[in-house]
Amino acid sequence: MTSSFAPDSLVLNRKLPLWYQVSQSLRASILGRSPDASLRLPTEEQLAAHYGVSVLTMRQALKELEEEGLISRHRRRGTFIEPAARRASPVRLLGSIDAIVAQQSGERTTILGHGPEPVPGDLAEYFPGSAEVVAYRRLRCDDESGEPTNWAYNAVRSEVAAAIDLTDLTRWPMTKVLRDAVGVDIARITDTVEARLADPVTADLLRVPLLSPILHYTGVTYDGEGRVVDVARIHYRGDRFSFSVTVESSR
Repeated sequence: MTSSFAPDSLVLNRKLPLWYQVSQSLRASILGRSPDASLRLPTEEQLAAHYGVSVLTMRQALKELEEEGLISRHRRRGTFIEPAARRASPVRLLGSIDAIVAQQSGERTTILGHGPEPVPGDLAEYFPGSAEVVAYRRLRCDDESGEPTNWAYNAVRSEVAAAIDLTDLTRWPMTKVLRDAVGVDIARITDTVEARLADPVTADLLRVPLLSPILHYTGVTYDGEGRVVDVARIHYRGDRFSFSVTVESSR
């Protein structure tokens, strides 16, 4: 086979739709790819074997990405990543760590600042017995237009933060850095999305009018011992994102 794009591996959760998990994992791989990565995807059969799913499931996953505009499919030529595909997408919650990684991937990230600070009062319940956390502030912009799309604040347990490489945070979302680079055993993430009005900091960073609507995401990440390792607060531009939840039948 000629050189083609190599997607990340995926551990499937049999309680969730397989096509959705595969599409989100492949989406994260595409959006987090290196600049010199091939734009050609492996064949349906090769991708199905890579993820351990049927060709029918793989086809459904690819259809999802095609409808989003991330890939294009050409008969006899193959499937290709769209280099100028728009990165913005709905904020989707379906219970998969890979889905969260995918949601946060694919935009140019700038580190606005980081360092130890006292545990914020409203986060004290998540870090009992800790006086400090390491805070990270990052701005994400659309790769093509340079337009800011969201900014994130992460409060990370100090001993975990000591192993974080800032270079990784300019390429990958915090969830992927914690899981794949630091080696945190992520057991679960609790998500909350709510509508808010842009405060002065958010309005300035996202270049939106003061008090304009934004989507405010809070994600609390727990390790295998039940400890909180990270609390993320992400502020999304209301004109670039929507919130959707997929509910699957238990039949």
